[in-house]
Amino acid sequence: MPITVGNYSFKGPYTSTDYLDDKSGVYAIHCKSGDHYYLIDIGESSQVKSRVANHDRKDCWSKNCKGTLTVSVYYTPNLQQAGRKTIEQELRALYNPICGDQ
Repeated sequence: MPITVGNYSFKGPYTSTDYLDDKSGVYAIHCKSGDHYYLIDIGESSQVKSRVANHDRKDCWSKNCKGTLTVSVYYTPNLQQAGRKTIEQELRALYNPICGDQ
């Protein structure tokens, strides 16, 4: 079942990067607490699976999540980095996630 982030339908949420593809996209890190998902980070990459699996902000995610960490992704096969960055910045402005000030 997809999760909506802003005006975008993201695949997931997943509790493991095993379900991600190493394709370009925008990823959202959520903390699931009860039945609610709280966005704690957003980013973009040309290789989503590798980026999330080896992310430098993992400590921030863990520190700010008292529930279950999840990841969802909006794959962007037809966008270059500039297009992904536009989506990332739009969602950062909308949600102001606690991790990953940019």
